[in-house]
Amino acid sequence: MSCLASCCASLTCGLCSSVASGISKKSARLAYCGLFGLSLIVSWILREVAAPLLEKLPWINTSTHTEEWFKEQAVLRVSLGNFLFFAILALIMIGVKDQNDRRDSWHHGGWIAKMVIWLLLVILMFFLPNVVISIYGTLSKFGAGLFLLVQVIILLDFVHSWNDAWVEKDEQKWYIALLVISVICYIAAYVFSGILFMWFNPSGHDCGLNVFFIVMTMVLAFAFAIIALHPAVNGSLLPAAVISIYCAYVCYTGLSSEPRNYSCNGLKKSKASSISTLVLGMLTTVLSVLYSALRAGSSTTFLSPPSSPKAAGNKKPLLEKEKEDVEEGKETKKEEEARPVSYSYSFFHLIFALASMYSGMLLTSWTSSSESSDSIDVGWTSVWVRICTEWATAALYIWTLVAPLIFPDREFF
Repeated sequence: MSCLASCCASLTCGLCSSVASGISKKSARLAYCGLFGLSLIVSWILREVAAPLLEKLPWINTSTHTEEWFKEQAVLRVSLGNFLFFAILALIMIGVKDQNDRRDSWHHGGWIAKMVIWLLLVILMFFLPNVVISIYGTLSKFGAGLFLLVQVIILLDFVHSWNDAWVEKDEQKWYIALLVISVICYIAAYVFSGILFMWFNPSGHDCGLNVFFIVMTMVLAFAFAIIALHPAVNGSLLPAAVISIYCAYVCYTGLSSEPRNYSCNGLKKSKASSISTLVLGMLTTVLSVLYSALRAGSSTTFLSPPSSPKAAGNKKPLLEKEKEDVEEGKETKKEEEARPVSYSYSFFHLIFALASMYSGMLLTSWTSSSESSDSIDVGWTSVWVRICTEWATAALYIWTLVAPLIFPDREFF
């Protein structure tokens, strides 16, 4: 039996090693996404079950606290461990420009060690004093807001890439498809805005703030189309339409986060709607991180470092054929050895670190423990974060349209 157990153990270790080796060579970015997804699952589970356990820890239960507070502590401690893991990797990877750099192998390999380190960091966070977690919770609000801005940049990058890909086909059917999708998105944005009037402006109540938010969303959508179609602007209708419907969605998430006792909130967010909001928010987060991870390998924009051949627009092959001459052969060998990385490892991990902060805020309603634990992402903090995100999205999109006019000598991607 002992021999059989030893064989099973050796086979298991061999399997883990082979899996880790396969990850390091083929799908490191997806593996990081998987680890981030695991942290979300752990946070969600601990939010539901860890409160009674934390009450028994004397360095956490230092005074009288509510159940919501303990749930918030469980989420923030997992979020902090996850943040530190990716932040440390982001710091380690600063300045990696060549694949021969030893840190390149750290980025792609060592997965068993990384998972152990991640687990130890998460466990260690439950031994920290409450004041450290309180400071992290405050800082997370700013980090989460920064992640939302990165999310907007990712959306803009995706929409412009989509539009450019169809325009480059230079066929009538693709132009028609662009027009049809743009019109559908605009109709959906305005219909959805009309529905928001019915949900968040009930008769008999003074809901001027909600009306202002909704009207502003509709005005911005109209402004996007006018600016994008102006002859002096090199814009397209599809990005304007997609950003319009995204702004309408963000406006909805903001208004639906209003407190239950607010008379202008016609939805009166229940536990079921809170969970659906959480699932949608988490899904959006995972998709943003996943897109950034996949896009990092082929992006010519903000994810590619200056040394990257893609960022520089270099169309020459990285590996030149060896020359017969000895000196030329040595130069070619140096060029073969100097293989630039295709994306910024440091910025890649920074996205995950900020996403860890955002997920912590999403699960704790932006550390607003005044609301019931049955409600997720509810409170005036959530409302204003969403609305400010919508306005920041509009400002960034308009800037991408007018910046080439203001700075004609600069090249914008």
